[in-house]
Amino acid sequence: MCDTQIIRKNNTVFFAKNSDREPTEMQLVVRIPPIENSTTPNLRTTYLSIPETKKRFGVILSKPFWTWGAEMGVNDQGLVIGNQAVFTKVHDKTNGLIGMDLVRLALERAATVEEALFVITEHLEKYGQGGICGYQDKSFSYDNSFIIADNKNAWVLETANRHWVAKKVDKFAAISNCITIESDFDRQSKGLQDFAKKQGLYKTGEFNFAKTFSTWFLTYFSGSKQRLNTSYCTLSNLLNQTSISVIDLFNGLRTHSQTGNSHFQRSNKDVCMHACGYVRRGQTCGSLVANITNQQYFFTGTSAPCLSVFKPVNFDYTKDFGVLSLEKDWLVPTLWQKHESIHRYFLFNDEKRDEFLQTRNQVEKQMLENNKNANDLVIEWQDKWYKYVRNKPLVYPKSFYGLFWKNKTNFLENNIKHAVY
Repeated sequence: MCDTQIIRKNNTVFFAKNSDREPTEMQLVVRIPPIENSTTPNLRTTYLSIPETKKRFGVILSKPFWTWGAEMGVNDQGLVIGNQAVFTKVHDKTNGLIGMDLVRLALERAATVEEALFVITEHLEKYGQGGICGYQDKSFSYDNSFIIADNKNAWVLETANRHWVAKKVDKFAAISNCITIESDFDRQSKGLQDFAKKQGLYKTGEFNFAKTFSTWFLTYFSGSKQRLNTSYCTLSNLLNQTSISVIDLFNGLRTHSQTGNSHFQRSNKDVCMHACGYVRRGQTCGSLVANITNQQYFFTGTSAPCLSVFKPVNFDYTKDFGVLSLEKDWLVPTLWQKHESIHRYFLFNDEKRDEFLQTRNQVEKQMLENNKNANDLVIEWQDKWYKYVRNKPLVYPKSFYGLFWKNKTNFLENNIKHAVY
């Protein structure tokens, strides 16, 4: 499950996304430099080999460690993309390009929104979308929607099998784990209505993409409609403000439907998702906020934005950033793994939580005021709290909730350190 937002205010474009995945699935932030004249003929994506291109743009990606593709990312041309799982009546589970592959392909090969739309739809139509998308859950597979944005344009692209519709964004838009485009699309794939007729899903009259292809079960139980409404309310409120800062977007991604510190009481309605047992099994494993206009990018590189600090990164290859990991041969423990000690400690403990959050807010403010030392500020904060919690024993609640998290911690400790992409 995921939520993605885009908003334009005062000639500035902001993008925000939470990537909701399995609690044991490490997500890495990686920076890959551009390639000008590659001699590699073929590219191995998560499941398929396809022709490689000679030129690729530099990218910063937030990606599950085991996939080739990425949940979200930016390129050195100022393009930003995030994808969502959507559940359709025509999904083909045959191995193809998963949505995360399409995100990375577009970021590496496209300089603008228009080019990215072409890259994604061309590859979607040619190779299809399918294959296992879960780390532990090998039955999890889905179709995809995307927000694609640069400083000039933004589009919502939604898909079903090898077909698609796209809608241009005016002031703001949000997507969740449901199809949002009905009959008001600006572009569509060739033969879309004929495909729907052959599937027995459409006869005549106005063609409604969402109504035609959406399934109800996972769409409903994922809480996507409620999260979508939360995003709409957040963005609408921001539009009415005099100005917007990236901190507004940080806080938007930290939204819970209920107040309070008890993460056991969270639900699938939360933009900031918390796993809570065997029904609500997913959680936010990484987050991105971008000021696209000013080319400012902030990733958590960690689970739970409400218990994380956003960290800066850019395309200055002479500088290292604490949020970055290596795509392969990553050093153990990674930032994500270290933060799990912090994340899981504050899931179950109130001690010093208020201080933790207060200092987090302070360091984010200081980060934005001090560009020169921004990276040092957030990493010092991260290290301080890691040192505080790392030797403290986790005391799990005596409940199914506690048992769920105990099992996830055991899995993480026994498996993730041996896993290599």
